[in-house]
Amino acid sequence: MPIYEYRCQACGHELEALQKVSDAPLKDCPECGKPALEKKISAAGFRLKGGGWYETDFKTGKKKNLAGDSGGGGEGKSTVKGSADKDK
Repeated sequence: MPIYEYRCQACGHELEALQKVSDAPLKDCPECGKPALEKKISAAGFRLKGGGWYETDFKTGKKKNLAGDSGGGGEGKSTVKGSADKDK
């Protein structure tokens, strides 16, 4: 669900709201109670839940080339794309 930013035109109070895309925009300000909230234009907000996102998350069996794995092929190099190349 996206996080929307609102600003009250009456009192200037700003807030964020976690809402479904299909939800109606908020109208009433929680500070002053007036129906003067307007959505702000801002960068899209999102949340990544879980322990992390890695290249190996969706691979099975011997397709996983883990760093430091002695199973051959990896030779101790990181399998994250672009991480070693950026430092050069």
